[in-house]
Amino acid sequence: MSYSYLDQSTYGKDNVKFLKVKKDKTNPKLHEVMEATVCVLLKGNFDISYTKADNAPVVPTDTVKNTILIFAKKYDTFPIEKFAAKLALHFTSKYSHVSGLTVKITQDRWVKYDVDGKESLHSFVHQGPEKKITFLDWDKKNGTSSYSLSTSIKDLTVLKSTNSMFYGYNKCEYTTLKPTTDRILSTDIFATWEWNSSKLGSLEAVSSGSKDSIFNGAYHNARDITLDIFAKENSPSVQATMFNMATAILKVAPQVDYVSYELPNKHYFLFDFKWFKGLENDNELFYPSPHPNGLIKCRVGRQQAKL
Repeated sequence: MSYSYLDQSTYGKDNVKFLKVKKDKTNPKLHEVMEATVCVLLKGNFDISYTKADNAPVVPTDTVKNTILIFAKKYDTFPIEKFAAKLALHFTSKYSHVSGLTVKITQDRWVKYDVDGKESLHSFVHQGPEKKITFLDWDKKNGTSSYSLSTSIKDLTVLKSTNSMFYGYNKCEYTTLKPTTDRILSTDIFATWEWNSSKLGSLEAVSSGSKDSIFNGAYHNARDITLDIFAKENSPSVQATMFNMATAILKVAPQVDYVSYELPNKHYFLFDFKWFKGLENDNELFYPSPHPNGLIKCRVGRQQAKL
């Protein structure tokens, strides 16, 4: 009897990068660009490559890489949810022993800027570390109408210098934090919305482009809602504000089941200058503390109507 067995496995290609230029059909100088990083991991009957050193079923990771790049050239990659579905359908139909896969696509944020008072046709500014991410997990035995798909905004860094509070919290002998009704609030936003595949439609529908407006609308709404509530709300806590953001997104995205936020509370501590001739510091000069930081997470679902 063998001492061990293969419980599960997956493999593929990560960090496949490309920049796609999308040219307007009526004006070849009018462009959109997409810089993306793709990871495709295959699932299926590859056991003997691990347990018997037999590579016969292995689709080389180089083939996976080439396929991603050729598909990026041949097909529309905007939005990335559509491109993920197209890759999924290809790999599972091309290779009969591929039973499923995961696809992760990370998109950099490039935005056009104004030149001579008008938006440039083909010049862009990179928006720092902010990314859009989509993640697809699918097993073809479940059919093309049952899959797990999510979209995220990650590393959108925001700060407001007032309209943030924190008081009324639990206190014990270990508590040193002082309550406040006026503080800096800063975080790196990581927001994720999980799609309901039965409401969204099959992978074929996603791949066809018929759902593009849904994906684009949800992304822009989620980003706008996040920034709007962050700016306008006199936040009683990170917890309360992130719940309000998630609820607002659910209200405008009926194909979404859950919205999650993961927000580090990046601390800025007020310098105390009273030792210097009683100098007051009215929330004007702070020390940015790199660590430790608070980390608050939530996953918010839509309340189901009672029958």
